[in-house]
Amino acid sequence: MPACLRTSAWGLAAVEFLCRKRQSVARCAKAAYHFNGSVLQGSVLSSRVIFQSSTAGSRFGSGFDVRVPRKHSMLSTAMSQRMVWVDLEMTGLNIEEDQIIEMACIITDSDLNILAEGPNLIINQPDELLDGMSEWCKEHHGKSGLTQAVQDSKIILEQAEYEFLSFIRQHTPPGQCPLAGNSVHADKRFLDKHMPQFMHHLHYRIIDVSTIKELCRRWFPEEYKMTPHKKSSHRALGDIQESIKELQYYQANIFKATLKEKKHMLVENGNSNKM
Repeated sequence: MPACLRTSAWGLAAVEFLCRKRQSVARCAKAAYHFNGSVLQGSVLSSRVIFQSSTAGSRFGSGFDVRVPRKHSMLSTAMSQRMVWVDLEMTGLNIEEDQIIEMACIITDSDLNILAEGPNLIINQPDELLDGMSEWCKEHHGKSGLTQAVQDSKIILEQAEYEFLSFIRQHTPPGQCPLAGNSVHADKRFLDKHMPQFMHHLHYRIIDVSTIKELCRRWFPEEYKMTPHKKSSHRALGDIQESIKELQYYQANIFKATLKEKKHMLVENGNSNKM
């Protein structure tokens, strides 16, 4: 092939390569504007991307501007810090025999502000299972009206899992937000068994308010005495709301050390230069 044709062919190949790169980045920039099914509005951050030909010794390159949302990463980070509050009412605590009869869910941000209140569903279970509940469950679920509500409900377990999974998918990114609640380790055991797809969406860690309660009782006994009184209605939504209020109390009274205390702790750890 004549030299001029070889040079021309190489030039066309290089131009085609750059065009493909431009199209790829344009698609990425366009996709970056869409997050969680909605278009992000607001200011954007312009960044310059340089593509260089991979041909050895080549000086053929091109640069162009790609505009990506500045708020995208901030929103993504904030969403990953959200907490998925869940409470279950069950026919008992035997994971092999008992079943979920009520479930509620609330989403909060990292500062415990309620962002969304999800479904509060009562799940139908056979009368034989309800009749076999312990005396404690029969008394409390009967007094709260839950037993009758379970008998009247038309909702099955699979339908409940679908609705809760749809709800948390709208408000949390996959695999990043933890399950939260009071003694929520017990709820997690039932969710792992009966709602595995729901649990798969969450982070593997949990935020158990009962752990903080027990530490407060040992380390801050005076503050522990002032913990908000709980009604213990043994209904899912009410229990979540009380758990959030309890953690808000610990946040305001236990986790906010004074500036003097922070300085003292940093000096003890050899980090006084950070203050």
